[in-house]
Amino acid sequence: MHWLTQRLTFLPNTFLLAWGWQRRFLAVLLGAVSAFALPPFGISLVLLITFPAFVWLLDGALEVDEKRNRTRFRAGFVLGWLFGFGYFLAGLWWIGAAFLVEADRFAWLLPFAVLAMPAGLALFTAFGVALAALFWSDQFRRILLLAACLTLADWLRGHVLTGFPWNAFGYGISDSLSLAQAASLFGIYGLTFLVVAISSAPALLADAKPAAQRFRAVSAAAVAFLAVFAFGFWRTMTAEIEYTSLDIRIVQPAIDQKDKWRPELKDEIFQTYLDMTEAPLGGGARVGQSRLVVWPESALPFLLTQEPGALFRIGQALGNDTELVTGAVRLEAGPSGPVYFNSVYVLDNDGTVKGIYDKVRLVPFGEYVPFKLLLESIGFTNLAGPIEGFEAGYHQRVLSTTEDFSFLPLICYEAIFPGVVFATPDEPSFLLNVTNDAWFGRTPGPFQHFAQARMRAIETGLPLVRAANTGISAVVDGYGTVLEELTVFDRGVVDAGLPSHLGTTIYETFGDVPVLIISITLVGFAIFAKYNRNSRYD
Repeated sequence: MHWLTQRLTFLPNTFLLAWGWQRRFLAVLLGAVSAFALPPFGISLVLLITFPAFVWLLDGALEVDEKRNRTRFRAGFVLGWLFGFGYFLAGLWWIGAAFLVEADRFAWLLPFAVLAMPAGLALFTAFGVALAALFWSDQFRRILLLAACLTLADWLRGHVLTGFPWNAFGYGISDSLSLAQAASLFGIYGLTFLVVAISSAPALLADAKPAAQRFRAVSAAAVAFLAVFAFGFWRTMTAEIEYTSLDIRIVQPAIDQKDKWRPELKDEIFQTYLDMTEAPLGGGARVGQSRLVVWPESALPFLLTQEPGALFRIGQALGNDTELVTGAVRLEAGPSGPVYFNSVYVLDNDGTVKGIYDKVRLVPFGEYVPFKLLLESIGFTNLAGPIEGFEAGYHQRVLSTTEDFSFLPLICYEAIFPGVVFATPDEPSFLLNVTNDAWFGRTPGPFQHFAQARMRAIETGLPLVRAANTGISAVVDGYGTVLEELTVFDRGVVDAGLPSHLGTTIYETFGDVPVLIISITLVGFAIFAKYNRNSRYD
């Protein structure tokens, strides 16, 4: 028994007693290992090791009776930044692949991009942990405090400046469809709270508290986990998928990014789309149904509306009762020259343009250059691709088809933003995401991108239609179940019926407000507890 006790105390003591560079190294390591919970690995169990160990690091670094807030804030900020840097570096290293597509121009930027983005995103984690550190205690409630602060940090990361909520901690359970169903109640930030709180709870086993108290605290976390799992299991097992009268065909041509904009391949690429559009129906298709064909983001290497012959040929390929939604670059004359938009077009079966949506949330450095004049002055020019850059659209809007089905177009990473349906007054029939993940090759990037788009379906109960040049093209129902799909670098078409909307979810009704109220309340309680405790000893 004594031998077992020694072994059980060895693990927490490794982190509690770590000092100096060892503590800093462990913080980075724990963050990096946590990223293995994300797609495509989906090893959620690692969080039951990394988060308790991180709590022990904080326990060792923060003196409970230390009254100097600056010292506590600094210690929490450093450890939070190191943990976040490891997490985002291990989870986002693949962005460097985009700089190798035109390696002669951009390869030199690769180390800066791969390190700078995680370093910047880690500031939000640092803020969250530093806030928790200010009111840290040796009580069980510190676990809820950490969960609340990291939830607020994730929410801020999704909203500050243009926002970048990629790889919120809640995605650590996205591979489990049962656990992910809680997003229909609380959204992705609610999942972040649950993931951090439940995963961190085993740290309480090492507390210097009576065994019965420790057991009750950890049991409460276990009950919360079982409740979340039971809800999700019940929701998916009792699901009855109903289909609308609309069929979907998704075209995934898997065109290499290095070839996509080569002028000599323009006709060949266009013909590829037409041939795949006209290909015989697959097993998921229903004969005699109205059909919506979907091509991916910026599918065509030319300006669609300036090629009347192309519109005519598209109309010929579509046939009766068939419409097309395609991503395309759009040109508009501006007061100081041409203005380009990353757009989605709706075309009917004679090639007539019925609707247009211009992308609102542009990718910094990918579609526009922030601080352009400053960067050009030091030699950074034309980083935004084959044209000078895109202009942002005015607002997100719903588009409609002839059959009175409406959809919310989401171009590329617009699908990573929770609460997308709140941006439009009209409720759509489904979500439509067009993207091009060929930039990132066979890396975790396309899998993470798809998991986040699928989470939007769970949050809203809306089916998701996703077309990628290459990446993951799929039809997903409102439970997040993948009905039909093509994976990375598969060339082909997806034929499937469009599932029905499940109805308004709790998250769609209340959004992030309940989670923010709970998180802020927990921080407020921690503040009260700290100063109430101090007043008793002063």
